[in-house]
Amino acid sequence: MKKVALTVVLCGMALICAGAEARAQGGASRGPDPTTVRDADMEKDSLHNLEVARQYFKLKKAYFASLKRVEEIIAGNPNFAKVDEALYIAGMSNLYLSKNQGKQKVESIPEKRRSTPEKYREEARLYLSQVVNDHPDSPFNEQAQNALRELGGPLPKSSGQ
Repeated sequence: MKKVALTVVLCGMALICAGAEARAQGGASRGPDPTTVRDADMEKDSLHNLEVARQYFKLKKAYFASLKRVEEIIAGNPNFAKVDEALYIAGMSNLYLSKNQGKQKVESIPEKRRSTPEKYREEARLYLSQVVNDHPDSPFNEQAQNALRELGGPLPKSSGQ
């Protein structure tokens, strides 16, 4: 009888200790948030396009080319992990195109793909407002806010978002 009681006590203590360790590790995750489920192949393709867009934007000052790359990301992969950077590059590229800055002059863009300075400014404000409204923790947020001052401030966040 003493052996049975000793065995029961030891088993009980083992369960208590194991339970405490399990609680210390935290609860089970509910899985990824459905709004941020990402396809690995799309992420890889989007990251490649973002790297190319960065090169066009920063080094070559080819704002129309960088704009087209990031617009492809934004349209095709809105859940991209670095969509805030894509939105920022799109906004700033539009802003620079509205001022005809960079090595790609607006006149060199084929007429059917070219916009007016006002349209470029509208698009810049739209993209930069998305950075400010939808990605408040983004490292590009402060730069987007600075650029938006020149464009009349951020657009209000739409209720559909």
